[in-house]
Amino acid sequence: MASTGVCLVFLAMSATISLVLGSPPYWSHPPTCYSKVLDMGRDISARVADIKNDPETSYCADHMPYLYFDVHNACVMETMRSFMTMVDRMRQQRCGFTLRVRELRSKLGQLYMIIERRCHGDLVFTIDDCAALVRG
Repeated sequence: MASTGVCLVFLAMSATISLVLGSPPYWSHPPTCYSKVLDMGRDISARVADIKNDPETSYCADHMPYLYFDVHNACVMETMRSFMTMVDRMRQQRCGFTLRVRELRSKLGQLYMIIERRCHGDLVFTIDDCAALVRG
């Protein structure tokens, strides 16, 4: 009888320890497709601004507009494709091989694939204004 009680106490303690250490808190949840796209869009917009303002890359990024990423704009995919082309053309100049430009190209490609494949049908486009996505 005593061994059964010790066994139950051991099981209860190990279950409590694994609950505390092994599982995430109850308020954490995986990001939704929408929240992932919003976060990546903000990150990409900030990266574009950094590249345009960085002395190492500004001379070959001056023709690129600032990118304002709006998930609800139906032109977002077209704008991203043209922006990726602009970034690819930066490779003709030396600054296209800097770490910041390569990371921007990688992030743009990742976001494009997420929107096109994972979030297909999850995003709702409420406006169709291509000029609103780029600012000179």
